[in-house]
Amino acid sequence: MAGTHLSDAIQDYLKEIYKLGVESERVSTSSLARRQQVSDASASAMVKKLAALGLAEHAPYRGVTLTHAGEQIALEVIRHHRLLELYLAETLGIGIDDVHEEANRLEHALSEELEARIDKALGFPTHDPHGDPIPDANLRWPKGRARPSQSLSLPPVRRQRRPKK
Repeated sequence: MAGTHLSDAIQDYLKEIYKLGVESERVSTSSLARRQQVSDASASAMVKKLAALGLAEHAPYRGVTLTHAGEQIALEVIRHHRLLELYLAETLGIGIDDVHEEANRLEHALSEELEARIDKALGFPTHDPHGDPIPDANLRWPKGRARPSQSLSLPPVRRQRRPKK
Protein backbone atom coordinates (compact mmCIF):
# COMPACT_ATOMS: atom_id res chain seq x y z
CA MET A 1 0.00 0.00 0.00
CA ALA A 2 2.86 2.42 0.69
CA GLY A 3 3.13 2.14 -3.03
CA THR A 4 5.82 2.82 -5.52
CA HIS A 5 3.82 5.67 -7.05
CA LEU A 6 4.27 7.90 -3.99
CA SER A 7 7.66 9.46 -3.41
CA ASP A 8 9.69 8.75 -0.29
CA ALA A 9 9.16 12.38 0.73
CA ILE A 10 5.37 12.06 0.52
CA GLN A 11 5.49 8.87 2.59
CA ASP A 12 7.75 10.53 5.17
CA TYR A 13 5.42 13.52 5.52
CA LEU A 14 2.40 11.25 5.94
CA LYS A 15 4.22 9.29 8.64
CA GLU A 16 5.19 12.48 10.51
CA ILE A 17 1.70 13.99 10.25
CA TYR A 18 0.36 10.75 11.69
CA LYS A 19 2.82 10.83 14.59
CA LEU A 20 2.18 14.50 15.32
CA GLY A 21 -1.55 13.88 15.09
CA VAL A 22 -1.35 11.76 18.21
CA GLU A 23 -0.24 14.84 20.13
CA SER A 24 -2.98 17.14 18.76
CA GLU A 25 -5.98 16.65 16.51
CA ARG A 26 -4.73 19.05 13.85
CA VAL A 27 -1.06 19.36 13.00
CA SER A 28 0.39 22.79 12.29
CA THR A 29 2.58 23.18 9.26
CA SER A 30 5.23 24.83 11.44
CA SER A 31 5.43 21.79 13.76
CA LEU A 32 5.58 19.56 10.69
CA ALA A 33 8.37 21.72 9.23
CA ARG A 34 10.37 21.42 12.46
CA ARG A 35 9.93 17.64 12.52
CA GLN A 36 10.94 17.30 8.86
CA GLN A 37 13.76 19.83 9.28
CA VAL A 38 12.54 21.98 6.39
CA SER A 39 11.28 25.55 6.04
CA ASP A 40 7.66 26.39 6.82
CA ALA A 41 7.19 27.20 3.12
CA SER A 42 8.44 23.74 2.08
CA ALA A 43 6.14 22.02 4.57
CA SER A 44 3.21 24.15 3.43
CA ALA A 45 3.86 23.26 -0.22
CA MET A 46 3.93 19.55 0.62
CA VAL A 47 0.74 19.81 2.67
CA LYS A 48 -0.98 21.40 -0.33
CA LYS A 49 0.31 18.56 -2.52
CA LEU A 50 -0.97 15.96 -0.03
CA ALA A 51 -4.37 17.65 -0.01
CA ALA A 52 -4.46 17.68 -3.82
CA LEU A 53 -3.71 13.94 -3.78
CA GLY A 54 -6.57 13.33 -1.34
CA LEU A 55 -4.19 12.17 1.39
CA ALA A 56 -4.68 15.10 3.77
CA GLU A 57 -7.12 17.86 4.58
CA HIS A 58 -5.73 21.32 5.19
CA ALA A 59 -7.37 24.53 6.33
CA PRO A 60 -5.05 27.56 6.39
CA TYR A 61 -4.14 28.49 9.96
CA ARG A 62 -6.08 25.49 11.23
CA GLY A 63 -3.60 22.73 10.49
CA VAL A 64 -3.62 19.46 8.63
CA THR A 65 -5.18 16.06 9.24
CA LEU A 66 -4.83 12.86 7.26
CA THR A 67 -7.65 11.38 5.26
CA HIS A 68 -8.36 7.68 5.67
CA ALA A 69 -6.18 6.99 2.60
CA GLY A 70 -3.33 9.09 4.01
CA GLU A 71 -3.59 7.37 7.38
CA GLN A 72 -3.44 3.92 5.77
CA ILE A 73 -0.28 4.82 3.87
CA ALA A 74 1.31 6.24 7.03
CA LEU A 75 0.48 3.05 8.94
CA GLU A 76 1.93 0.90 6.16
CA VAL A 77 5.20 2.86 6.25
CA ILE A 78 5.31 2.56 10.06
CA ARG A 79 4.68 -1.19 9.75
CA HIS A 80 7.48 -1.56 7.20
CA HIS A 81 9.86 0.46 9.35
CA ARG A 82 9.22 -1.48 12.54
CA LEU A 83 9.30 -4.91 10.88
CA LEU A 84 12.60 -3.96 9.25
CA GLU A 85 14.06 -2.79 12.55
CA LEU A 86 13.19 -6.10 14.16
CA TYR A 87 14.43 -8.15 11.20
CA LEU A 88 17.72 -6.25 11.06
CA ALA A 89 18.27 -6.63 14.80
CA GLU A 90 17.16 -10.24 15.30
CA THR A 91 18.06 -11.89 12.01
CA LEU A 92 21.07 -9.92 10.84
CA GLY A 93 22.44 -8.95 14.24
CA ILE A 94 22.61 -5.23 13.53
CA GLY A 95 22.90 -3.20 16.73
CA ILE A 96 19.75 -1.61 18.09
CA ASP A 97 21.33 1.85 17.76
CA ASP A 98 21.83 1.29 14.02
CA VAL A 99 18.56 -0.33 12.93
CA HIS A 100 16.53 2.89 12.86
CA GLU A 101 18.58 4.60 10.14
CA GLU A 102 18.78 1.40 8.07
CA ALA A 103 15.02 0.93 8.36
CA ASN A 104 14.49 4.58 7.31
CA ARG A 105 16.36 3.84 4.09
CA LEU A 106 14.60 0.54 3.38
CA GLU A 107 11.01 1.21 4.49
CA HIS A 108 10.00 2.77 1.18
CA ALA A 109 11.38 -0.03 -0.99
CA LEU A 110 9.88 -3.00 0.87
CA SER A 111 7.44 -4.94 -1.31
CA GLU A 112 4.24 -6.38 0.11
CA GLU A 113 5.51 -9.89 -0.60
CA LEU A 114 8.77 -9.33 1.27
CA GLU A 115 6.88 -7.62 4.11
CA ALA A 116 4.68 -10.72 4.48
CA ARG A 117 7.71 -13.05 4.41
CA ILE A 118 9.56 -11.01 7.04
CA ASP A 119 6.43 -10.91 9.20
CA LYS A 120 6.04 -14.70 8.96
CA ALA A 121 9.77 -15.39 9.50
CA LEU A 122 9.67 -13.28 12.68
CA GLY A 123 6.57 -15.10 13.95
CA PHE A 124 4.13 -12.23 13.34
CA PRO A 125 5.68 -9.91 15.94
CA THR A 126 3.70 -7.26 17.77
CA HIS A 127 6.62 -5.04 18.88
CA ASP A 128 9.87 -3.79 17.38
CA PRO A 129 13.26 -4.00 19.15
CA HIS A 130 12.61 -0.65 20.84
CA GLY A 131 9.37 -1.98 22.34
CA ASP A 132 7.11 0.02 20.01
CA PRO A 133 4.02 -1.79 18.67
CA ILE A 134 3.88 -2.95 15.07
CA PRO A 135 0.59 -2.63 13.17
CA ASP A 136 -0.55 -6.03 11.88
CA ALA A 137 -1.06 -6.90 8.21
CA ASN A 138 -4.51 -5.28 8.41
CA LEU A 139 -2.88 -2.10 9.79
CA ARG A 140 -4.41 -2.52 13.24
CA TRP A 141 -2.40 -1.96 16.41
CA PRO A 142 -1.81 -4.98 18.66
CA LYS A 143 -4.75 -5.79 20.94
CA GLY A 144 -4.93 -3.91 24.18
CA ARG A 145 -3.95 -0.57 22.67
CA ALA A 146 -6.29 2.29 23.49
CA ARG A 147 -7.77 3.89 20.40
CA PRO A 148 -8.95 7.41 21.13
CA SER A 149 -12.15 8.26 19.25
CA GLN A 150 -12.10 4.78 17.69
CA SER A 151 -9.33 5.88 15.34
CA LEU A 152 -5.95 4.28 14.96
CA SER A 153 -3.32 6.02 17.01
CA LEU A 154 0.42 5.90 17.13
CA PRO A 155 2.13 5.21 20.42
CA PRO A 156 4.44 7.96 21.70
CA VAL A 157 7.19 9.03 19.35
CA ARG A 158 10.12 6.63 19.22
CA ARG A 159 12.37 6.49 22.23
CA GLN A 160 16.02 5.78 21.65
CA ARG A 161 17.17 3.04 24.01
CA ARG A 162 20.67 1.84 24.54
CA PRO A 163 21.23 -1.91 24.65
CA LYS A 164 22.17 -3.42 27.98
CA LYS A 165 25.82 -4.32 28.18
